[in-house]
Amino acid sequence: SAIFNFQSLLTVILLLICTCAYIRSMAPSLLDRNKTGLLGIFWKCARIGERKSPYVAVCCIVMAFSILFMQ
Repeated sequence: SAIFNFQSLLTVILLLICTCAYIRSMAPSLLDRNKTGLLGIFWKCARIGERKSPYVAVCCIVMAFSILFMQ
């Protein structure tokens, strides 16, 4: 499962960050009303995706390269 495999865990985290940033760009009120608590994780992932987008994009490209050509 993704919890015990480090590469799979990184892939899940990157997908979560990208998905939350996309959802926040399409419907900001959906994530903005839950800034605290357990659902605040999604808001925080969206903020990471927005503020660190060049780094997230590079990580996605590196992860895609490693999944396609290294495995």
